[in-house]
Amino acid sequence: MAVDKHRKEELVKKFRRSELDTGSSEVQVALLTQNIQNLTEHFKRNKNDIHGQRGLIRMVNRRRKLLDYLKSKSPQRYSTLITELGIRK
Repeated sequence: MAVDKHRKEELVKKFRRSELDTGSSEVQVALLTQNIQNLTEHFKRNKNDIHGQRGLIRMVNRRRKLLDYLKSKSPQRYSTLITELGIRK
């Protein structure tokens, strides 16, 4: 359920802060959001995949921690990111 190479490149280009940025909080949150969306679709088809749900919960918690960090450091970047990704309506 990982993000394919081309989609990952698109997300990194869209959310990076500088030319060489590949690991900022915004990029990490965008990639985690894409993985979470893919896994959510997977679980709609495979309701009994209990072990995979553990990985999903870990990803959601990691994204939440990154968003909390970003909110405390730069509320402007936080609000921009969540509106672009369409999370926390």
